[in-house]
Amino acid sequence: MSYPAPEIELDLPTLSAAYADGSLAPSRVVESILDTITARGDDGVWIGHVGRDAVFARARELEGQSTSDRAAASLWGVPFSVKDCIDVAGLPTTSACPDYSYVPTRHSPAVARLLAAGAILIGKTNMDQFATGLVGVRSPYGVARNPFDADYIPGGSSSGAAVSVAAGLASLALGTDTGGSGRVPAALTNVVGLKPTRGLISGVGTVPACRSIETISVFALTVADAQAGFDVIRAHDPEDPFARPLTLREADAWPSFRFGVPAAPWLEFFGDTAAAALFDAAVARLTAIGGMRVEIDFAPFREINDMLFLGPWLADRYGALKPFLDRDIDAVLPVTRDILLGGARITGAQVFAGQQRLAELKQKIDAGWRDIDVLFVPTTPTTYRIGEIAADPITLNARIGTYTTFVNLADLAAVAVPSGFLPNGLPQGVTLIGPALSDRSLARLAGRFHQHSGLPLGTRGLGIAPPFSTRSL
Repeated sequence: MSYPAPEIELDLPTLSAAYADGSLAPSRVVESILDTITARGDDGVWIGHVGRDAVFARARELEGQSTSDRAAASLWGVPFSVKDCIDVAGLPTTSACPDYSYVPTRHSPAVARLLAAGAILIGKTNMDQFATGLVGVRSPYGVARNPFDADYIPGGSSSGAAVSVAAGLASLALGTDTGGSGRVPAALTNVVGLKPTRGLISGVGTVPACRSIETISVFALTVADAQAGFDVIRAHDPEDPFARPLTLREADAWPSFRFGVPAAPWLEFFGDTAAAALFDAAVARLTAIGGMRVEIDFAPFREINDMLFLGPWLADRYGALKPFLDRDIDAVLPVTRDILLGGARITGAQVFAGQQRLAELKQKIDAGWRDIDVLFVPTTPTTYRIGEIAADPITLNARIGTYTTFVNLADLAAVAVPSGFLPNGLPQGVTLIGPALSDRSLARLAGRFHQHSGLPLGTRGLGIAPPFSTRSL
């Protein structure tokens, strides 16, 4: 199964240049996108749309602005999508559960800031229900089909957000990330997934998955594009109890650097030799741009992984949705329901014991930064067909998160970038991970790695464009 793609390239440098020379206008961009969405039919990407008239009205509003107003809007005319657990005023928020649906009266701060910067909202994207999953198939709204092979999972939970960017239906997409939801679908659809340090982006107006550790994330075609979106939505919000008034560290150019790779006993691909070979090639590429490989003990990271879906943090997931679950448990998909209800059995003693053990493991991880500048891992160890996930949803979901689930619990920053294609044509990715507040250094290095790869952007055949902006790095 194949779907049409818009004729217009949506990476920010190309879009910005076309707007600047007058060869393109926002109304033409949205016309191309909306016509393509109509032609694609039920592709599983969307849960809700802004509406054709409203999108065109927004485009014409921007076109009527003065030159100075356009110049002041850093994302002028940039189309974006929003995962359907993030509020957009006037549009239903469902979190992929129709009976949970409500219509917010105000935008999430992240959405409001994108709109204030001149961006154009296209619609709300599909997701794993209540953001509980890394596979992208746990939704009553269907599956956002992987644009490289519809038989394979798109990755989740931010499946529709990643596919909207890969398929050329949006330049930027807001997702969320608790255990990898802003990185896994990036790897499986050949786009970038930027997962910031927790607390830098407001979580107000977001349906919680595991509120104490999650964050909004950004999908884009390049790291520079994702960084441009992140720069706009990053702001301290006193209404968010988990916001942290933190200052990002200055970017380190890292002409030479040490990157940690899990030692052989921990570097697991579950029999996928092609994925293992692709990661070896990625390690060689990172070495070629100045890196020195350092093998590390991955045991603390793997132990933290189990805490999210098998440990006390399930109580956070359950508690956030308890009123709805008590009222209408049958409205939840069986696999999602079983995971959430697991949190009801967690005791207070288990929570405090888990917090203490997490603190111990984080100390071990923090000590490791003396030996490496960045951790370098496959974003996913392998991928699976939709049918395989249906036959074994829990085990295979956990495998997908082997290199992602620990990141937020350990309070780390991460950028997922494409690394190449398997012999069957499916994309794979790698993730660069660093301490909290190292976001700028990670972005710079991840951008260098991505540009060095020479890979196409999303599903298109074009090579990587020059950076849109490096002012924030």
